[in-house]
Amino acid sequence: MKRSHLLSSCLIALMGAAALMPSARAATPAELMAAYTAKAGKPASPERGKKLFMTNHGADFGWSCSTCHTENPAKTGKHAISEKPIEPLAPSANAKRFTNANKVELHFNTNCKDVVGRECTAGEKADVISWLLTFKP
Repeated sequence: MKRSHLLSSCLIALMGAAALMPSARAATPAELMAAYTAKAGKPASPERGKKLFMTNHGADFGWSCSTCHTENPAKTGKHAISEKPIEPLAPSANAKRFTNANKVELHFNTNCKDVVGRECTAGEKADVISWLLTFKP
């Protein structure tokens, strides 16, 4: 009986913890760019975003963002190692991009470390999103 009571208690605790977890925050690309811009304290620059996206930063893999996402992020890309297709990054070509704040932050953190060799700043994130928003369908 004690074992089942322990399992029940653990299950209840896990369910309670899950209820406290923040849910995925829905957003628009413009809202995310505005939030990063506010945090950076300076206007976003599409020119800086393009430069960051295209530059090989010499990190571990010697990649740029365009290595996987192509120089035209309105097109389908391909992961440099797995060769798995990557849906277009530009919101005009992929309506799902930059609509979940938690996923956006996770991908920026992972990819900036791999490509830039460090976490990207809020200003850099705003710059990249502002450049991606310049692509028209």
